[in-house]
Amino acid sequence: MNTAFHFKNFEPSPGLREYALKRFEKLSKYMNNAEEAEVIVTLMVEKTRQIVDVVINADFMHISAHERSEDMYSTVDMITDKLESQIRKIREKMKDRRKQVASPVRMDVVTFTETPEGTVQSIVEADKYSPKPMNVEEAAEQLKTMDYEFLVFFNSDTDRVNVIYKLKNGDYGLIDPGVGV
Repeated sequence: MNTAFHFKNFEPSPGLREYALKRFEKLSKYMNNAEEAEVIVTLMVEKTRQIVDVVINADFMHISAHERSEDMYSTVDMITDKLESQIRKIREKMKDRRKQVASPVRMDVVTFTETPEGTVQSIVEADKYSPKPMNVEEAAEQLKTMDYEFLVFFNSDTDRVNVIYKLKNGDYGLIDPGVGV
């Protein structure tokens, strides 16, 4: 983890800096790619209040926290506990989303042939895949880079399978088979 400390209105002791660094390094065990995580810690003193602000930018998370108390060491403890709780909650949410996407989607290409008895349809091609969890903006970006006319994806905001497609004027349409919309 890349940890940067900023101090306002006081000069920190080497013990405080080392203590805070050790406490924030313990958060790395909850992150997948902890080497590339950036942690910005601001410690400040206002009259008798000891304040700590932390911003963490990691793989799929942006977390910030703010704590204050009468003792800087206890403030550091409180904020690391708060951050640990937030990181755990995000990780559990991500695990739950991955479990929900287990069912694959089947796509078929259907052709219609004209016969003397009438029109007959037949399936020419079939494909199966598991849709990736993403939000609508990410799906639009992915569709923009691909040479397809539509994309089936698992909408992470609504927890449903959606379809995004290109319109003739360059815009995008979204099909969300929501219940009770």
